[in-house]
Amino acid sequence: MKSTWLVRVASIALALAVAGCTIDPYTGEKKTSNTAKGAGLGALAGAAIGAATAGKDKNKAIKQGALAGAAVGAGAGYYMDTQEARLRQQLEATGVRVERIGDTIKLIMPGNITFDTSSSSLKPSFTDVLNSVVEVVKEFDKTLLQINGYTDSTGSFEYNQNLSEQRAESVARFFLNSGVAASRVRTAGMGPRDPIASNDTAAGRSQNRRVELNLIPTGQ
Repeated sequence: MKSTWLVRVASIALALAVAGCTIDPYTGEKKTSNTAKGAGLGALAGAAIGAATAGKDKNKAIKQGALAGAAVGAGAGYYMDTQEARLRQQLEATGVRVERIGDTIKLIMPGNITFDTSSSSLKPSFTDVLNSVVEVVKEFDKTLLQINGYTDSTGSFEYNQNLSEQRAESVARFFLNSGVAASRVRTAGMGPRDPIASNDTAAGRSQNRRVELNLIPTGQ
């Protein structure tokens, strides 16, 4: 009996994963969306609960548990999939890199569009980019915004730490002044930590002088 319900649940999870396969527009490869992954895992968890708590009709309980779990599991993934698609559309050709890590969306905004050296004042051209982000995050209001400021390695560590905090706060103020709820916004200064390019060149320092915005589903 146990092997039978495992086979049934595995079939449901596999069907959800196949249905959720898409073509990555950047690599041309087939991949399973986060929605499908969440749905598959939710189906397995829901079915297990259904099997453990079932009365006489175990098969019915397993099926109902699997479907309920799939719906819950797909929720955050679907929400973030949709938000990611909107951000990619809005930020195309702006220089902002959009990355997806699980259910978190990361926006990497390099120094050539954000801040001048030793400055925490937003470049005028950067405000247009941020306006595009604001439009999306106000639409998808079930996400938290973790804003991390970074610097290059020029100057003392203490100076760069303070500057990175000021840069994160500058971006946060922009969101708050644009109507994003303060309860959704968090900031941190990372100083010259975690460089994404070499600090030995001007181009590399410009990339390291950046802001990273992590969009995290509420409750994660």
